[in-house]
Amino acid sequence: MTDERGTSDEPYRTVAGRGEARFEVRGSEFIGHVAPARTVEAAESFVAAVREEYDDATHNVPAYRVRADPFREWTSDDGEPSGSAGDPALNVLQQEEVENVVAVVTRYYGGTNLGVGGLARSYSRAVKDGLDAAGTVTERPQEAFSVAVDYDDSGTVRGILESAGAEFDADYAERASFDVRVPIEDGDALRDRLLSATSGRADIEQ
Repeated sequence: MTDERGTSDEPYRTVAGRGEARFEVRGSEFIGHVAPARTVEAAESFVAAVREEYDDATHNVPAYRVRADPFREWTSDDGEPSGSAGDPALNVLQQEEVENVVAVVTRYYGGTNLGVGGLARSYSRAVKDGLDAAGTVTERPQEAFSVAVDYDDSGTVRGILESAGAEFDADYAERASFDVRVPIEDGDALRDRLLSATSGRADIEQ
């Protein structure tokens, strides 16, 4: 299922990290796994990892909401009765208004059928408890760009990036290069600072 709305530059809620919650309902064990995911690929990788780790489970029900372009929402019942698992899991993410998040609910069947209503309540609870365990934060949408400079300018660039609180990965090869992530509204000003401080010697690519 895909929501065709575009992403915006407005702050959004997401999870602070990974969370896990476990409980039993009439003999069935439910485990809610929640994690941040900036891309569809990251979300699907997390789903695959949980399915591999819990490959002996009866069901591993996934749901995610990712700020891709277009915005992506997806879920699956993974063999449970239609509408009893995936939709309730995704509904929790929607109601909590969290984005860039992936959830997988693992179920070990305990011998007693729970019915559609019982399953829906259990899958919803597993995601909600997983979100509570992970915690939520408000983030500002970010953009990425790269900066390449000669070594003489590398200390200046690094100092500016650190003082701006930007996320970056540095690589020192023939030249010093920095892969930078910064809130969209701060990007232009930061690039101007880098160009000014290096007298235009910085090669910047968005």
